[in-house]
Amino acid sequence: MEKIILSNKNYCIYKVGEECLMELSEFVVSENYKHHTSCCEDIDMTQEIRHVYHEELRYSKRSHIFIVRDLQGKLIGSIRVFKWNKKDSLPIEELFNINPLERLGDEKSRSYWHVGRFAIDSHAGISTLNIFKILMTLAIEPIIKDTNSYMIAETDSKLVRVVNALGIQTIALDKPIQYLASDTVPLYSSKSGLIDFYNRHKSLKEAS
Repeated sequence: MEKIILSNKNYCIYKVGEECLMELSEFVVSENYKHHTSCCEDIDMTQEIRHVYHEELRYSKRSHIFIVRDLQGKLIGSIRVFKWNKKDSLPIEELFNINPLERLGDEKSRSYWHVGRFAIDSHAGISTLNIFKILMTLAIEPIIKDTNSYMIAETDSKLVRVVNALGIQTIALDKPIQYLASDTVPLYSSKSGLIDFYNRHKSLKEAS
């Protein structure tokens, strides 16, 4: 069920569930290749799409998934966040062999939220920066509302620079590796490193 969060003259943002996971997986993988390779038409992405789909299905019961559609209904943006139960394997563990409990602390009061599946169609003819700010604000909102909370992510190295320039304070946990056609960095941010960005841009998610 797609629940509308925001609408304007260019696009609508929805909160969605499992029914959109395959569409989300196809979009995220294809957009990553489109941004980071020059010949994605010749690449078979089936296996990677299937992997992303099954990974997201594993987390879907706890996930907040947001997608952006243009006025014709085409998917042009996405992001997902979920609160880690400290049991299930995270992408950061599988890709980088990093366990947040070992690296960042395993206090009972400390919570970890994983943000991922961020993608925007840069050819949609809509300001990608504005969409980024709204999607990121929606994703980090539950982290801001939690206590003693941390964001964990694996992010394209170019996007990390944009994120930091916009005021989100991130700390890399390891060197980048190639994942979905781009140099991907494992990182984290504390709630205090997110709150300035959130406070500056939270009004965007309420605009219509």
